[in-house]
Amino acid sequence: MPYPPKAQIAPVYHRRIGDIVVTALSDGVLERSYEMMRGVSAEMADPLFRRAFRPGVIISVNAFLVYSAGRLALIETGSGTYLGASAGHLLESLSAAGVAPQDIEAVLLTHMHPDHSAGLTDLATGTANFANAELVVHENEPRHWSDDAAMARGTEREKKLFFQQAREQMAPYRSRMRTFRGGEVFPGVTAVPAHGHTPGHTAFLITSGAERLLVWGDTVHIPEVQVPHPEVTMTVDSDPPAAEASRRRIFDMAASERLLVTGMHLHYPGFGHVARERDGFVFVPEAWQQTL
Repeated sequence: MPYPPKAQIAPVYHRRIGDIVVTALSDGVLERSYEMMRGVSAEMADPLFRRAFRPGVIISVNAFLVYSAGRLALIETGSGTYLGASAGHLLESLSAAGVAPQDIEAVLLTHMHPDHSAGLTDLATGTANFANAELVVHENEPRHWSDDAAMARGTEREKKLFFQQAREQMAPYRSRMRTFRGGEVFPGVTAVPAHGHTPGHTAFLITSGAERLLVWGDTVHIPEVQVPHPEVTMTVDSDPPAAEASRRRIFDMAASERLLVTGMHLHYPGFGHVARERDGFVFVPEAWQQTL
């Protein structure tokens, strides 16, 4: 008697960008409430979720391997064990992709919020999960999260979950941390400033030949709401007006240049395009690519 499956297949999806291969990995999902959004009421959000056939705020947490020039980088490290059992599965996804943590040569972070950087270390031991990797991040990130005065201005939750977490995660990588302001940060990967969500929030443009992919980080957290309404910001934005301005600029860039995009909180695997619609934008998911 055949038995029905009890789990999904491993969340691993490959996408070729010229000579570069990008592999989308799932760290899991985060279930949140409307309270994390600023500038939108339940009366406005409810029909947007209904139109998308979504039950509410369920946020994908994605990471990406980048195979380029004979080297291997990982963009983001997932949530570790900081944010509950529904996320923190990146190491399992890496294993399913046939990659061991020690294979990673560089970890590129769009920023240092715990759903992006908490997987850098083992929470129980404080040891680095990626023993052979350099940590590559915009110079504003370690500067901000190591700033005692900025930490003192935060809420108790922010002090513990953001500032203390970032310091703990950076600690074992201090001797092999490389910061940047812009430019190429890994072969074929160029930093695109998108500050506002955090002081150093950065998108990465992957280019090979005529093909490009924009990994836009946290430009969007909740696509059902923020794509049609880019004015909606998040309670975790360091500078909400700057975050909104960056989102509008990234949307305009993606639509004008017909860029393939992906992000850490677009529904897995997250590849698609931004198109103009009336006076705003719409996200169009890319069809599953059958060949590599």
